[in-house]
Amino acid sequence: MYQYFSYKAMDSAGRIVKGNLGANSIEKLEARLEHMGLDIISYSPKKSRKSLFHQVSRRDLISFCFQMETLLRAGIPLLDGLIELRDSLSQSRFRDVLADIIEELYGGASFFESLEAFPDIFDPIFINLVTVGEQSGKLDTIFKHLVEKLKWQDEILAKTKKLLIYPAILLITIIALLFFLMIYLVPQLVVFINDINTELPLQTRLLIYISDIFQQYWHLILITPLLIIFVFKIAIKFSLRFSYLIDNLKLRIFGGIFKKIILARFATFFALLYSSGISVLECLELCQKITGNLVIENALDEVKINIAEGLNMYESFETTGLFSPLTLAMLRIGETTGELDRAFLNLSYFYNRDITESIDKLQALIEPVMTVVLGLLLAWVMFSILGPIYDTISINS
Repeated sequence: MYQYFSYKAMDSAGRIVKGNLGANSIEKLEARLEHMGLDIISYSPKKSRKSLFHQVSRRDLISFCFQMETLLRAGIPLLDGLIELRDSLSQSRFRDVLADIIEELYGGASFFESLEAFPDIFDPIFINLVTVGEQSGKLDTIFKHLVEKLKWQDEILAKTKKLLIYPAILLITIIALLFFLMIYLVPQLVVFINDINTELPLQTRLLIYISDIFQQYWHLILITPLLIIFVFKIAIKFSLRFSYLIDNLKLRIFGGIFKKIILARFATFFALLYSSGISVLECLELCQKITGNLVIENALDEVKINIAEGLNMYESFETTGLFSPLTLAMLRIGETTGELDRAFLNLSYFYNRDITESIDKLQALIEPVMTVVLGLLLAWVMFSILGPIYDTISINS
């Protein structure tokens, strides 16, 4: 039974090395450590593989692809390149992954088969491209393309985070300020307001009412959003219909930038897969898995059925009613010229440019909107508090 172990071993220089490694038995574990130049001292079984490898980042993957492309282009054999790369890494989880891959290759497995053992790290597109590269003898070219596409994914993720981080910080600030006002400041001012012998205006009574709710039910106010998020995630995980509904709402509410990001990812990887010699239907099958949206995934499923029934790509995409005129125009050009990969690369370029512009515009819009919200909140509180005081002063004067 294949299992992962936490080990302590000694290298040739007498240094103690600790790490995690997978093997079918203790004998296999010892053999694998010997291949790494280590003598085992002690070991203990690990519960799950996922806990070992979930921290392998996209940056690690980009670095791996870049170094493999460089080594292979220099004429170094695949196995020697992997060993050199493993030995160049400090003790880390990705080093253990490479050690596992090397051991699989020693056992007679092909490169893509050794990668399939780690689906949490190497997705189906990565494995299929490596399969094509291994069979065609162009692994260096495949790794070069993978570096470019993984860097593109990293940039898109960074842009998305950049878009969300600032509003999130402002939102947390507003919520914290609201709690401070309602639980600490307003109750202190209410004592003073109640001493004023005048009828309180509506906004002041509303402020006091909301403050009372915050004081009595602050724990429920904090827990309820977390509970809603938890139930929401559970519903998405176990209800396909609910998940489809949410994905549909995402496209309708955030259709502009959200849909562009999905289509840019789809166009980028379709171009890479198709240019590597993978058939159109296989490209669509693989790209379905990276859209991250059930509505678009179902649309691509409809496209596959239409193509299998004899429609061309332009007609197949058009019948779904989901893809933009730009996508359809590029498809028509690609089919007419016989350069579908180039057409999809152009499509990816246009979407990437639009994504950048959309993010910049949203960032420029979000800052003043959140600032206005914060200002209105403070103005409401101050007006509700100072209004009765001003009215009393006016009457007495």
